[in-house]
Amino acid sequence: MSTRPSAPLKKAALRSSASIFAALGDETRLRLVAVLCAGGTLSIAQLTAGTDITRQAVTKHLQVLADAGLVRDVKVGRERLWEFEPARLEEGRRSLDAIAQQWDHALMKLKLAVEA
Repeated sequence: MSTRPSAPLKKAALRSSASIFAALGDETRLRLVAVLCAGGTLSIAQLTAGTDITRQAVTKHLQVLADAGLVRDVKVGRERLWEFEPARLEEGRRSLDAIAQQWDHALMKLKLAVEA
Protein backbone atom coordinates (compact mmCIF):
# COMPACT_ATOMS: atom_id res chain seq x y z
CA MET A 1 0.00 0.00 0.00
CA SER A 2 1.46 3.39 -0.96
CA THR A 3 2.01 5.97 1.77
CA ARG A 4 1.52 8.76 -0.72
CA PRO A 5 -2.07 9.86 -1.40
CA SER A 6 -3.33 10.42 -4.91
CA ALA A 7 -3.97 14.01 -5.87
CA PRO A 8 -7.44 15.30 -4.97
CA LEU A 9 -9.89 15.22 -7.85
CA LYS A 10 -10.12 18.46 -9.79
CA LYS A 11 -13.38 20.39 -9.82
CA ALA A 12 -14.17 19.41 -13.43
CA ALA A 13 -13.56 15.73 -12.68
CA LEU A 14 -15.79 15.95 -9.60
CA ARG A 15 -18.57 17.61 -11.61
CA SER A 16 -18.29 14.98 -14.33
CA SER A 17 -18.32 12.12 -11.83
CA ALA A 18 -21.22 13.67 -9.94
CA SER A 19 -23.38 13.54 -13.07
CA ILE A 20 -22.55 9.85 -13.49
CA PHE A 21 -23.40 8.99 -9.89
CA ALA A 22 -26.54 11.15 -9.92
CA ALA A 23 -27.79 9.27 -12.98
CA LEU A 24 -26.99 5.92 -11.37
CA GLY A 25 -28.54 6.98 -8.05
CA ASP A 26 -32.00 5.90 -9.16
CA GLU A 27 -32.90 2.22 -8.87
CA THR A 28 -34.73 2.15 -12.22
CA ARG A 29 -31.83 3.75 -14.07
CA LEU A 30 -29.36 1.43 -12.39
CA ARG A 31 -31.48 -1.53 -13.48
CA LEU A 32 -31.60 -0.18 -17.06
CA VAL A 33 -27.80 0.07 -17.13
CA ALA A 34 -27.50 -3.49 -15.80
CA VAL A 35 -29.94 -4.78 -18.43
CA LEU A 36 -28.12 -2.95 -21.23
CA CYS A 37 -24.76 -4.28 -20.00
CA ALA A 38 -26.08 -7.83 -20.08
CA GLY A 39 -28.29 -7.63 -23.13
CA GLY A 40 -26.52 -5.40 -25.62
CA THR A 41 -28.55 -3.04 -27.80
CA LEU A 42 -32.24 -3.05 -26.86
CA SER A 43 -35.44 -1.24 -27.77
CA ILE A 44 -37.75 0.54 -25.34
CA ALA A 45 -40.22 -2.35 -25.73
CA GLN A 46 -37.51 -4.85 -24.77
CA LEU A 47 -36.44 -2.71 -21.81
CA THR A 48 -40.01 -2.49 -20.47
CA ALA A 49 -40.86 -6.17 -21.01
CA GLY A 50 -41.68 -7.89 -17.73
CA THR A 51 -41.79 -4.66 -15.72
CA ASP A 52 -44.56 -2.36 -14.57
CA ILE A 53 -42.73 0.71 -15.89
CA THR A 54 -44.29 2.57 -18.80
CA ARG A 55 -42.43 3.20 -22.03
CA GLN A 56 -42.65 6.93 -21.36
CA ALA A 57 -40.99 6.52 -17.94
CA VAL A 58 -38.23 4.34 -19.39
CA THR A 59 -37.66 6.92 -22.13
CA LYS A 60 -37.22 9.67 -19.52
CA HIS A 61 -34.83 7.52 -17.48
CA LEU A 62 -32.82 6.68 -20.60
CA GLN A 63 -32.58 10.38 -21.43
CA VAL A 64 -31.09 11.08 -17.98
CA LEU A 65 -28.58 8.28 -18.56
CA ALA A 66 -27.82 9.62 -22.04
CA ASP A 67 -27.29 13.14 -20.68
CA ALA A 68 -24.72 11.64 -18.28
CA GLY A 69 -23.08 9.81 -21.20
CA LEU A 70 -23.85 6.34 -19.87
CA VAL A 71 -26.07 5.19 -22.74
CA ARG A 72 -26.69 6.22 -26.31
CA ASP A 73 -29.39 5.59 -28.83
CA VAL A 74 -28.87 4.11 -32.26
CA LYS A 75 -31.47 4.42 -34.98
CA VAL A 76 -32.10 1.24 -36.92
CA GLY A 77 -34.74 1.91 -39.52
CA ARG A 78 -37.66 3.48 -37.68
CA GLU A 79 -36.65 2.01 -34.33
CA ARG A 80 -34.49 3.59 -31.66
CA LEU A 81 -32.26 1.11 -29.88
CA TRP A 82 -30.30 1.85 -26.73
CA GLU A 83 -26.83 0.66 -25.78
CA PHE A 84 -24.50 1.05 -22.83
CA GLU A 85 -21.52 3.41 -23.12
CA PRO A 86 -18.78 1.83 -20.93
CA ALA A 87 -16.23 4.68 -21.10
CA ARG A 88 -18.24 6.94 -18.80
CA LEU A 89 -18.70 4.24 -16.17
CA GLU A 90 -14.95 3.65 -16.29
CA GLU A 91 -14.47 7.37 -15.61
CA GLY A 92 -16.65 7.05 -12.52
CA ARG A 93 -14.69 4.00 -11.40
CA ARG A 94 -11.43 5.94 -11.67
CA SER A 95 -12.89 8.70 -9.50
CA LEU A 96 -13.91 6.16 -6.86
CA ASP A 97 -10.45 4.59 -7.02
CA ALA A 98 -8.83 7.99 -6.39
CA ILE A 99 -11.11 8.60 -3.40
CA ALA A 100 -10.38 5.09 -2.08
CA GLN A 101 -6.64 5.76 -2.28
CA GLN A 102 -7.07 8.99 -0.33
CA TRP A 103 -9.10 7.13 2.28
CA ASP A 104 -6.49 4.38 2.54
CA HIS A 105 -3.79 7.02 3.04
CA ALA A 106 -5.81 8.74 5.79
CA LEU A 107 -6.35 5.40 7.55
CA MET A 108 -2.66 4.56 7.32
CA LYS A 109 -1.73 7.93 8.85
CA LEU A 110 -4.22 7.33 11.66
CA LYS A 111 -2.84 3.83 12.27
CA LEU A 112 0.73 5.16 12.43
CA ALA A 113 -0.32 7.91 14.84
CA VAL A 114 -2.15 5.46 17.12
CA GLU A 115 0.72 2.96 17.12
CA ALA A 116 3.39 5.64 17.77
